Amino acid sequence: MANFTDEFGSMVFNKDAMRQRLSPDIFERLEDIIDNGGEMDTEVANAVAEAMMNWAMEKGATHYTHWFQPMTGITAEKHDSFIQPDGVCGVGLDFRGKHLIKGEPDASSFPSGGLRATFEARGYTAWDPTSFAFVKDGSLCIPTVFCSYSGEVLDKKTPLLRSTEAVCKEALRIVRLFGDTESKRVFATAGAEQEYFLLDLQQYKKRKDLVITGRTLFGAPPPKGQEMEDHYFGALRPRVSEFMKDLDRELWKLGVYAKTKHNEAAPSQHELAPGYCRVNLATDHNQLTMEIMKKVAERHGLACLLHEKPFRGVNGSGKHNNWSLMTDTGKNLFSPGKKPENNKQFQLFMSAVIRAVDENQDLLRISVATAGNDRRLGGSEAPPAIISMFLGDYITNILTSVEEGHGAKEYSAEKMETGIASVPEFLKDKSDRNRTSPFAFTGNKFEFRMPGSSLSIAGPNVMLNTGVADVLRDYADRLEKAESFDAEVNAIIAKTMRDHKRIIFNGNNYSEEWVKEAENRGLCNYKNAVEALEHYPDKKNIELFARHKIYTESEIRSRQEILLENYSKVEIIEALTMIDMVRKDIMPACIKFEKTLAETAAAKKSIGIDVSKSTEVEFIKKIDGLIKEFEKRTELVEKYSAKAKNIKDIHTQAKFVCDELYPTLHKLRAVADELESLVGDEYWPFPAYRDLLFSV
Repeated sequence: MANFTDEFGSMVFNKDAMRQRLSPDIFERLEDIIDNGGEMDTEVANAVAEAMMNWAMEKGATHYTHWFQPMTGITAEKHDSFIQPDGVCGVGLDFRGKHLIKGEPDASSFPSGGLRATFEARGYTAWDPTSFAFVKDGSLCIPTVFCSYSGEVLDKKTPLLRSTEAVCKEALRIVRLFGDTESKRVFATAGAEQEYFLLDLQQYKKRKDLVITGRTLFGAPPPKGQEMEDHYFGALRPRVSEFMKDLDRELWKLGVYAKTKHNEAAPSQHELAPGYCRVNLATDHNQLTMEIMKKVAERHGLACLLHEKPFRGVNGSGKHNNWSLMTDTGKNLFSPGKKPENNKQFQLFMSAVIRAVDENQDLLRISVATAGNDRRLGGSEAPPAIISMFLGDYITNILTSVEEGHGAKEYSAEKMETGIASVPEFLKDKSDRNRTSPFAFTGNKFEFRMPGSSLSIAGPNVMLNTGVADVLRDYADRLEKAESFDAEVNAIIAKTMRDHKRIIFNGNNYSEEWVKEAENRGLCNYKNAVEALEHYPDKKNIELFARHKIYTESEIRSRQEILLENYSKVEIIEALTMIDMVRKDIMPACIKFEKTLAETAAAKKSIGIDVSKSTEVEFIKKIDGLIKEFEKRTELVEKYSAKAKNIKDIHTQAKFVCDELYPTLHKLRAVADELESLVGDEYWPFPAYRDLLFSV
């Protein structure tokens, strides 16, 4: 591994590979399209296609695929070989610009939320040159957008690219007004910290619920969970360490900036954090990361869980989306500088985010609204469902001083006193961190902590980009007309603070007092995904996305329908899985254990021992009572899941599933978990939590 940096990006057709294989003229024209947009002519497309194919074949590729991100939340691929019949019983190679630029998957086979009927099958994938092609599993993967024959957006990449253009356009207007004449583009950047669990693969395969749903639907708490706080940042166990080394190498080859790895708070839970890059590439990288994690885990006899709440009673897994704005000249627009109290550009961009988050609380909540995330939000280091922002006292005070019309106190960096002479001195940061905040400023970026671990980060970043672009447009309109630029900047910041500072909260988001205070402030508190998703097509949201040409109204409504339908499907599948586990496994195991107890009691009685108050008889009574309750609750789950499946209206179905079906699952689980704590290990049909969480 001494030369591991030589492998970085070795499987990616990046600019270095392009520069080596394309003529200077073609490379320059392609680079201009990548950096600044514009149409691609046939000459460039054909030249790139030929070079890309030759490069990919040298890497072992025999096929190519348009790699896209439909509304399933995962990626999709259709593979075609490079070979072409030559008409004389032989083959030649055929991969031209037309193959690179356009593909035709079946659009009716992916979620469309009513945009596509089954008989309207044609869809198109179109090359996205801003995200580099790569070789994976013997195929050249070409990142693409995905739309229907009539032009409706059917993927997650298209709106993300549109939103990056919107925020670039408006942010560039602002930096120009501050005198930046060199920057040509402003890019949204992101980095998704990925949490996950690793389990022994054989143990995993013995759990129907894990295999089918990705989480445990039953499971009594183990004697030890994460109470000792000894797993977080602990030394890596050998199997985990080998997995992580292998994972890093595979991701580096694909150009993914895998940087930080460590144990997370829960047993068997871990995290990978990447370096930050342009948001489109970061989104592609995170999709690749989730896929490669699972593949590498299997090679090591492990199973990688990406569900938001695979185990009850311990931390769930999130995906912290670190978002910022960066010019193409390398300036981070959220970097405070040495004197943030005098940095008006920084203050203005901070104000824009404050207003955008306050005005679009619903959209940020909607962007993370899933059945799995409903189980996670609100505890164990996951933020609550109420959207708020943490800025830290120092930045908050700077913006408040502008609002109040007086100068901010100049920051004087404090030295950290350790009391140990041999430890070098260092300066403290301007603010502490807040692990309970959904949206926290962390020095030169914002960390959106609400997304669940299996979620694509495209959705949250579409909301952030669009919301901030909308505010920046208003700011730019005002500043371009202002008689006094400096006075107008201060007036905008002051008005933003007066109107939107309710969204700033630097305290404990888990406290009951905050729930009450948030309500008094008028902040949204959508307690579940269904409640949040009902607000997706609100008038203000339709108008926002239309202004920036991100979504049409029909595309918004289609996404709402897809997400609600997915919510119901997830819960119904969980219900049916629980029924299967109860009927075929748990109930027979309990009856078998009960029979053993009865036989033991009968044997004692046959030799004259009074068993009327024996342990066996008392156990039998307790277990028999639980079995009867178990059967009753199972029948209720069967009844409610059947009713849910028969509800045709998606909104009504999702509400019924959320309000009626899920509580029955919760009650069924409670009985099963109590039975597990009573029934002997040799009888219980599934690996217990202690086996799953402490076996790697």
